Amino acid sequence: MRGAVIHAPGDVRYEERADPTIVEPTDAVIRTVAACVCGSDLWRYRGISSVPKPTPIGHEYVGVVEEVGSSVTSVRPGQFVVGGFLTSDNTCAVCRKGALANCLHRTGYDGCQAELIRVQNADGTLIATPETPADDLVPGILSLSDVMCTGWHAAVSADVRPGSTVVVVGDGAVGLSGVLAASQLGAERIIAMSRHASRQAIATDFGATHIVAERGDEGIAHVLDLTDGIGADSVLECVGTTESVTQALRAARPGGQVGWVGVPHDPEFPQQHMFWANVGLRGGPAPVRAYLPDLLERVWSRTIDPGRVFDLTLPLAEVADAYAAMDERRAIKVLLQP
Repeated sequence: MRGAVIHAPGDVRYEERADPTIVEPTDAVIRTVAACVCGSDLWRYRGISSVPKPTPIGHEYVGVVEEVGSSVTSVRPGQFVVGGFLTSDNTCAVCRKGALANCLHRTGYDGCQAELIRVQNADGTLIATPETPADDLVPGILSLSDVMCTGWHAAVSADVRPGSTVVVVGDGAVGLSGVLAASQLGAERIIAMSRHASRQAIATDFGATHIVAERGDEGIAHVLDLTDGIGADSVLECVGTTESVTQALRAARPGGQVGWVGVPHDPEFPQQHMFWANVGLRGGPAPVRAYLPDLLERVWSRTIDPGRVFDLTLPLAEVADAYAAMDERRAIKVLLQP
């Protein structure tokens, strides 16, 4: 098969790789229908995270089951499936508490920007759709492998409730998904912090009631103007830098809650914005498998269309161009088709 391999910062290649096989009886092999580039993949592409050797890359996918191990019972060959960016057995002591991203037997992937993928813990990771989806549903289902579930996790972690006032920090695919999640969870006011017109338009369509383009002190002042001078009940942090985490904590009202899902990149943790204002902080990697049944039903019934975050589609063979487009902010998120 062929797939994406990152060799060094700025150097992603589409090259021959060994076909994955069933190694454990709990494995499945799927043929990819669609994959994509994640904002977190860009940290290696930009040289912020190290690339010590050529490494297959990617962790988001949908596809059709080709083969299953002898212990797999929940999916079968021929079914269209989606799975999360980490695998989980869905049975261990941690999974039973709902923290599936921290499964005691979790694994990652050997690169999902590829024609074939080995999925470990298949029973606890994959969910089959009721039937083969229409082509226009594929992007929405693909978003559930990471960004939509991650945005949902931000909203849940921030305790978004009916009537809440919410601020979303970050206008990438996760932030936009967070806007959609907050709307679905009943937020009354959703303030999207975004400086890009195309992303502002999607945020508005997803349920944002206000747009704040400013950052830093000006951005916080604008948020306070919109929230009776006190800040938001819930804030979704969807970037992970020191600046964005600080912005999120400052945007929360006293006693408010921040849902932090932006992958941290050595942020200096601003404790003073939490302690003195009684602001809570919760989040981390999304337990995708826990959210999949509900969100898949919302996509399948066309209640939500999170696939709108994909604003560029390219052949998998052009994966290097996909990385460049996202790095240069010419695309919010790129869908790849083998």
